[in-house]
Amino acid sequence: MLPVTNLALNIPETQKPRVVIIGGGFGGINLAKKLRGKNFQVVMFDKQNYHGFWPLLYQVATAGLEPDAIAEPLRKLFGGDTYKDFYFRLVKVTSVNPETKTVTTLIGDISYDYLVIATGTKTNYFGNEQVKKFSFPLKKIPDALNLRSQMLQCFEQASMTPDPEMQQSLMNFVVVGGGPTGVELAGALAEMKRHVLPADYPGVDISKMNIYLVEGMNRLLPPMSEKSSEKTYKYLKELGVNIILGTLVESYDGEWAVLKNDKRIHTNTLIWAAGVAGALVDGLPPETIERGRILVNEFNQVLGYPDIFAIGDIAMMKTEEWPKGHPGVAQPAIQQGSLLGKNLVRLQENKPLEKFKYTDKGSLAIIGRNRAVADLPGKMHFGGFIAWAIWLFVHVMALVGFRNKLVVLSNWVYKFFTYENGTRLIIRPFVRKGDKIKQRFFDRFDAE
Repeated sequence: MLPVTNLALNIPETQKPRVVIIGGGFGGINLAKKLRGKNFQVVMFDKQNYHGFWPLLYQVATAGLEPDAIAEPLRKLFGGDTYKDFYFRLVKVTSVNPETKTVTTLIGDISYDYLVIATGTKTNYFGNEQVKKFSFPLKKIPDALNLRSQMLQCFEQASMTPDPEMQQSLMNFVVVGGGPTGVELAGALAEMKRHVLPADYPGVDISKMNIYLVEGMNRLLPPMSEKSSEKTYKYLKELGVNIILGTLVESYDGEWAVLKNDKRIHTNTLIWAAGVAGALVDGLPPETIERGRILVNEFNQVLGYPDIFAIGDIAMMKTEEWPKGHPGVAQPAIQQGSLLGKNLVRLQENKPLEKFKYTDKGSLAIIGRNRAVADLPGKMHFGGFIAWAIWLFVHVMALVGFRNKLVVLSNWVYKFFTYENGTRLIIRPFVRKGDKIKQRFFDRFDAE
């Protein structure tokens, strides 16, 4: 891909050590905060100009929250006089060169003294190109908005079609992946089926809406305890979710989802929450990569490169306790970013580095109103209302920015008392490539 020649990075030269951070997720922003006021020039690159709280992305998709409630502009986070040596650029990084110590972007190159890769993950389709083409991922805010439009459009069309088979296809939703994202999304859809959609679409028999949750393993929430898995299964069954365990999706052409057990589901909407892969940057040698993540030592240094670091989901730090690397959640990224900030200062002062020790604060998943599961340190397990209250508190406190905390909390309080999802707007119609039915439907609005 050729660089954009009429733009430039415009990063001033400096005598200070330059730290280049690729990625504005939890790892990147916590590292940048720790370097505030220190003797560094900090440059951050990201393809989006905001930091997002992705655990709540499913609520944007199901019309529970607006996107700006879970996102904060990066320039706002690092604005003001306290971040004089911080530079953010909205640009895609195409590669890194460890030999010349440079980072290549679409608008030019920049040298670094220390490079930090904090690019997180991307959706993993496991090589199934057909599923990739027709399914709905849920990794970014545009994904959530596309899914929201798709869901609401399906019910608008279901209210107008005289064809029972087509109407059923529009009201069948398949969620692939029984991890936290899949479980929480299925629960949110089931809550909408119960409390929101019947009032919005009185001419449609919403009881015919089917929510399928497909998981390849023999239990839900594989990373969590078996107790939490069992409770989650029970809660989702109570909400009317059809759970299919121990099988995979073989194909999906936009109309039919075919499972490995030969079951076929006629559906216009298949949501892919079945896995992630590291969002790798070109340029690192193959021996530094394992299972789609970058191998690092206990200081988050990329193996063989003491001036290159990887933190968060992209980093594979093998320990006795975590032989396959740390879990792909926010806490390892937050903790690694904070410690790396301290260690970069130590490097400049020729002091020994501090080893990373992960503090596991537990795992949570919400299934619906007053339904959640929690695995906390000390082998404590909670379900129901207590776990639900813990989930609410933890997620509100984890949001970046007071405004976001206030907006999300007020939305949840309103929803608790009214059973309302207040953002059921089709702002931008979504038409999937190859979906001729929806294309004809929306072409009518554009016709003069």
